[in-house]
Amino acid sequence: MLVAADKFKGSLTAVQVAERVTTGLRRVVPDLEVEALPVADGGDGTVAAAVAAGFERREVRVAGPLGHEVTAAFALRGDTAVVEMAEASGLQRLPAGVFAPLTASTYGSGELLRAALDAGARTIVFGVGGSATTDGGAGMLTALGARFLDAEGEPVRPGGGGLAELARADLSGLDPRLASVDLILASDVDNPLTGPKGAPAVYGPQKGASPDDVVTLDAALAHCAKVLEEAIGARAAEYAVAPGAGAAGGIGYGALLLGARFRPGIEVMLDVLGFAPALERASLVITGEGSLDEQTLHGKAPAGVAAAARAAGKEVVAVCGRLALPPEALKRAGIGRAYPLTEVEPDVARCIADAGPILERVAERIARDHLG
Repeated sequence: MLVAADKFKGSLTAVQVAERVTTGLRRVVPDLEVEALPVADGGDGTVAAAVAAGFERREVRVAGPLGHEVTAAFALRGDTAVVEMAEASGLQRLPAGVFAPLTASTYGSGELLRAALDAGARTIVFGVGGSATTDGGAGMLTALGARFLDAEGEPVRPGGGGLAELARADLSGLDPRLASVDLILASDVDNPLTGPKGAPAVYGPQKGASPDDVVTLDAALAHCAKVLEEAIGARAAEYAVAPGAGAAGGIGYGALLLGARFRPGIEVMLDVLGFAPALERASLVITGEGSLDEQTLHGKAPAGVAAAARAAGKEVVAVCGRLALPPEALKRAGIGRAYPLTEVEPDVARCIADAGPILERVAERIARDHLG
């Protein structure tokens, strides 16, 4: 039995989901062998999943999205590091109820990447998602040695809004170690940098951007790409329309400028976490996340787990807080059946507040249905 589920956002971490499912299963089958492999798709929770899989947690002080210092973590095993941009530049780093769509910076994410380099990393999995920022990765690049200057030769203001003042970009001072590192951009979105499907238009409102802010940010990022094209040539324009450029407020674009390879986040993480050998040992796979919905089917962790398990001929069921997919959509994704908490407790507020004990009861049902 393999439990490979993502977090229930706002209720349970991926590690806690695995623990609760295991407890419920063993209430019905006490001697059941259960292997837990908490998963993530590159967004928040990615470092925790790596640590649960045996990576070492490393902590470092970096700049948060508003410039205040925060303690952020990355994961390291051998010469492979897992860096999660949300640790430094995520929405969770903003004070409650505070958004800063025009001024939030990814500078701390660059500092995290630098810390991974300092720790000897030769492969860096850069998980992006859950960002508070829309600066096209300019802050990150600045922390790694790039310069973004206004007409007076002064550094532009932090955040996407400040890029409107950009007159010159200089990437010649980038950390030379980046040239010899395998940097993997792990994301579950493939948006371009700007335009109707770009970072500001699609994700800006989630970060507090008003319609006017979205227009401002889209123009500023397009201007930044144009200035970078003057500095480094046509590849700056090519990267702006490449899949993943718009991930996490455009930090995907900055990562592509650093030479990153874009890969779907869950595929990367399954490789890094050692999913394939765990799958071989499993008779049944339990995956899941807080809400199984249309978004799940577009690169989220449960879809990635189910696709890999189906390819290996393994049966898959899913746990979730809320189910918003019909049975036929689940089957197309490789999930035989989903078990939402709301089947046990119809009160959604109680499901969120008491997710752990309710999930144990759901796991008991799975054990009776599949192991009886």
